[in-house]
Amino acid sequence: MTSTGIRLHAPAPGWNLDADVVVVGSGVAGLTAALRCEAAGLRTVVVTKARLDDGSTRWAQGGIAAALGEGDTPDQHLDDTLVAGVGLCDENAVRTLVTEGPDAVRRLIAAGAHFDETEDGELDLTREGGHHRRRIAHAGGDASGAEVSRALVEAVRERGLRTVENALVLDLLTDADGRTAGVSLHVMGEGQHDGVGAVLAPAVVLATGGMGQVFSATTNPHVSTGDGVALALRAGAEVSDLEFVQFHPTVLFLGKDAEGQQPLVSEAVRGEGAHLVDADGVRFMVGQHELAELAPRDVVAKGIVRRMQEQGVEHMYLDARHFGADMWEKRFPTILATCRAHGMDPITEPIPIAPAAHFASGGVRTDLHGRSTVPGLYACGEVACTGVHGANRLASNSLLEGLVYAERIAEDIKKRHGEAGENGLHARVPAPVAQPETPPHPLLPAEARFAIQRVMTAGAGVLRSEESLAEAAAQLGRIHAEAVNSLAEHGKTAEPGVDTWEATNLLCVARVLVAAARRREETRGCHWREDHADRDDANWRRHIVVRLNPDRTLATHTTATADFPATAKTPQEQ
Repeated sequence: MTSTGIRLHAPAPGWNLDADVVVVGSGVAGLTAALRCEAAGLRTVVVTKARLDDGSTRWAQGGIAAALGEGDTPDQHLDDTLVAGVGLCDENAVRTLVTEGPDAVRRLIAAGAHFDETEDGELDLTREGGHHRRRIAHAGGDASGAEVSRALVEAVRERGLRTVENALVLDLLTDADGRTAGVSLHVMGEGQHDGVGAVLAPAVVLATGGMGQVFSATTNPHVSTGDGVALALRAGAEVSDLEFVQFHPTVLFLGKDAEGQQPLVSEAVRGEGAHLVDADGVRFMVGQHELAELAPRDVVAKGIVRRMQEQGVEHMYLDARHFGADMWEKRFPTILATCRAHGMDPITEPIPIAPAAHFASGGVRTDLHGRSTVPGLYACGEVACTGVHGANRLASNSLLEGLVYAERIAEDIKKRHGEAGENGLHARVPAPVAQPETPPHPLLPAEARFAIQRVMTAGAGVLRSEESLAEAAAQLGRIHAEAVNSLAEHGKTAEPGVDTWEATNLLCVARVLVAAARRREETRGCHWREDHADRDDANWRRHIVVRLNPDRTLATHTTATADFPATAKTPQEQ
């Protein structure tokens, strides 16, 4: 795959570090990959945008899904995942996930993660939407992500891994053969390194999380601006299925004008028996799906939005008053405290909820070893499209995917670069080629972030149509053209900085998402087209793949079948 030659407008690196592998991101996927690489004797550097524990992982409430309970099997977990993915999961990827998942969770526990247990000392497994068995391991009631993050961050610090915090990664560096040579990055604030620098390494693992901030209302933290997907696109990598953005059905409704990260009301609340009701107390999901409130998330989100449209209201309710104070305080203490902080008490009143952007099922296209279409560039976690999630992620499969595929990436890197702990050798530090003559990508002003979010929420949110998507594409196109023309005609671009780089990354992923959503003329999973209301397997049981051309236009194609195409011919040819 040839690089586009496109890069962000930024100063040249003023310092550099050498490594065997650089991991970008500090969630479950990134830290798992880093720990496994370091254990293999590879010089590993972790780069993270904020602090080590500030990624999306710590916000996960529900838990981690795996066939760990009596009577449960990987095949049953596979079946539930395939149903949720609505015909677009890669079955080999899912089978890998569910087969290797239970042992991966056990290794996480051995590494220090503490999950809730029954009085008998067994894992206290619960159930969530789309699962036919209780297979969700949780911690602290509803603080599972925080516990996973704590355990992994503690392990990283105990092992003394080299970390660069408060660093926004800018672009992929490549050598003369087009292989990965490291990354450029900007470190914010004072510390050992400051300003723009580089980490040189023959392997780069993207674990940068999602892109939820492309919408006005999201459960994602402020740092989730699609940086990894945008970097991969500029590097010439292919991305797939970006139109499948999961909107979590039950997000605390804070008003129609609320923007930014919104509090999540975990699916586990419904798993324990809470009911979705309208203002009259009617359980409107009953009769819409055999699992009612525990249907897959796309089904529940659509059911909520339909009821809102029918009644001309802005939210529905989640009623769990029958739990009682003791269960709320023990099982869902975080959610209880959040609701009360916003003036609501779920013990005595139903919780107002509405869907909000939550999880990107698509991303950087990878194979079963996390390899992208750019040699030496890997991706895992939410930034990646492994084929596990298809058109809609099954609840609590995300932490498991991060664990399993991070371990597989580390194993592949170890095989390719040798186990330094055994032979005392390190991988050759690559020499990146000079920055291309192609003009840098123009930067957007920081305020463009909010314009992009409003465009995407209005045109590419839960409900989509050709009309809404065409309008979104036109508005995004104008934002893009203004920046390009300003640079070409006047030599002007926004001042380089975190806010302008993030806004530019958001525009990049927004354009790809809208292009893919316009192309997919059907309703499938979490992609809901009002003008194409039915699923169309004959024409659309296949994947949409997008890459960035050197002239900054998008090259979009549809695969011939539902199978995931290979990212490379053979490992030796990468």
